[in-house]
Amino acid sequence: MKESRNHSSGNRRKLFYLCPIILRILKNFFAQYKPYYRSNLQLAGPIMISQLGHTMVHTADSVIVGHFAGTIPLAAVSLVNSVFMVVMVVGLGLAFGLTPLIAQENGRNHKEECAKLLSNSLVLNVIAGILLFIIVYFGSMAMLNHLDQDPAVVKEAKPFLFILSLSILPIMVFSAFKQFAEGLGFTKQAMRITIWGNVINIILAIIFVKGMFGIQPMGVSGVGYATLIDRCLMALVMAIYIFKSRDFRPYIQHFMMRQVDRVRCFQILKIGSPVAMQYVFEIGAFAAAAILAGQLGAVEQASHQVAINLASMTYMMASGIASAATIQVGTSFGKNNIPRLFRFSAASYHIVLVFMTMAALIFAIFNHQLPWIYTSDKAVILFAAQLLIIAGLFQLFDGTQVVGLGILRGMSDVNMPTFIVFFSYWVVGLPLGWVMGFKLGFGLQGIWYGLTIGLMISTTLLYLRYRAKSRQLQLAGN
Repeated sequence: MKESRNHSSGNRRKLFYLCPIILRILKNFFAQYKPYYRSNLQLAGPIMISQLGHTMVHTADSVIVGHFAGTIPLAAVSLVNSVFMVVMVVGLGLAFGLTPLIAQENGRNHKEECAKLLSNSLVLNVIAGILLFIIVYFGSMAMLNHLDQDPAVVKEAKPFLFILSLSILPIMVFSAFKQFAEGLGFTKQAMRITIWGNVINIILAIIFVKGMFGIQPMGVSGVGYATLIDRCLMALVMAIYIFKSRDFRPYIQHFMMRQVDRVRCFQILKIGSPVAMQYVFEIGAFAAAAILAGQLGAVEQASHQVAINLASMTYMMASGIASAATIQVGTSFGKNNIPRLFRFSAASYHIVLVFMTMAALIFAIFNHQLPWIYTSDKAVILFAAQLLIIAGLFQLFDGTQVVGLGILRGMSDVNMPTFIVFFSYWVVGLPLGWVMGFKLGFGLQGIWYGLTIGLMISTTLLYLRYRAKSRQLQLAGN
């Protein structure tokens, strides 16, 4: 006994001496990244809120419809958002091709080239918006009849999808100006416009859905009209800001629409197309998961919508951190400042890990309370609460994989990451979710287990890719 007490006392003494050493090491470690944390967060904060705004539009739609229209309309919103988001993220991905190019050219102090890239991006985005509307009108509308969904849900979904598809063009115009401003490090105005846009969207949606001030109740279609009006206003205000602000005068003085040419369009598409495919593979997997949930029933589909909507909000926050990483890494890449590039990359990973851990804890602790935001249907709340426990782990992998993608985009590395995303979701995650959900009898939770495993593989492979690219840059520098 005496020897055991002496051994225990010795261990405590070792811990007593080791703790200050460990704390000192951690303090020194974080001290070297402190300026990068601050710089990243200053840039990421407005982007996070702006990115969150895209999701908040659909969140507001779900909340308003869930409380004022019922479970079937909420399932219709889930179905439409799942199908529509696949199309919309193609456009947003194409628009995102502008940001790293602007960051790199601005790092080289090429202001005229930045203006030329904007004019090319604007034309590409308008063309893409028109083509994507045609795809939705002739493709997605017909596809709704062949997804083995509840007929009542499909009937509610069709008019909503058509109205929502009209908003693609204004959101593409908004994105061209937004990505230009963010590539130059100006992020606050897009945030403010997004916040006010969401306020307008919520007010109009309530008026249209409920039928207020003499307007007939529109049901699900009402949130579509609110979103369309909101996005048209956002595009107009963002364009006025870019052309009138003195911050952009050194760039906009070189802006002319006749500067559109094949070379610059190809530059944007070379980055934007793989980014669009990354979004398609990822969002498409979640859309497919929503369709699988719909095959289990309307309650399961509505529950999936609630859980994925909550997860999407934290994802968009992480996406803001990833966008800041793209800008900082892209600027460092353009200046050929490799040490700065590495430190911003590491700082981005640190920030997203802390943020997503906090989000995971909130999901786990308040899993029964959060679904009440969307609906009072007890069956939907029960299913959604179970999914939010899985979403706790889901968050960590979701955040780190999107930051990995952002860092690699800043380094103009987009092709291999696109393959990684495709493999992780469509070769592993979704098929595994289908097997676990339908063949092994786990139901809706099984689908989410598969998606979580896909995210884990994606974040691991993307980090390994970043390490490989880092070694290449170090060797090139030496």
